[in-house]
Amino acid sequence: MSTIFSKIIAGEIPCHKIAEDENFFAFLDIFPLVMGHTLVIPKKEVDYIFNLDDETYKGLWLFAKKVAPAIEKAVPCKRIGIAVIGLEVPHAHIHLVPLNRIGDINFTAPKLTPSNEELFAVGEKIRKELTMNN
Repeated sequence: MSTIFSKIIAGEIPCHKIAEDENFFAFLDIFPLVMGHTLVIPKKEVDYIFNLDDETYKGLWLFAKKVAPAIEKAVPCKRIGIAVIGLEVPHAHIHLVPLNRIGDINFTAPKLTPSNEELFAVGEKIRKELTMNN
């Protein structure tokens, strides 16, 4: 059975895509901790990040490393925090979260509920930075 992330990759569920290559996909979390919160996933559907084969594991982190600086430039923050939790969706993923304070990466805090327009605007800013730096 396909995960929600596999359905996003396939275009069956809309998303605010940030970046994509043949193996990896990055998109905005629609219920972010803070604006700019981005999920980075392998296209290969594997539940647990430590069950990824070595090549995919390394590639996922390198892909996240390309996306993070664009988020940092597009969203005012001190740095980009990283979290790998893996309990919410059975598809390996990395959370990239703009941080100004430690509480910005508190997954028990209430999530934001931005409008589609707000997500589109922040996604555009991140994509612009990504394009400028590649």
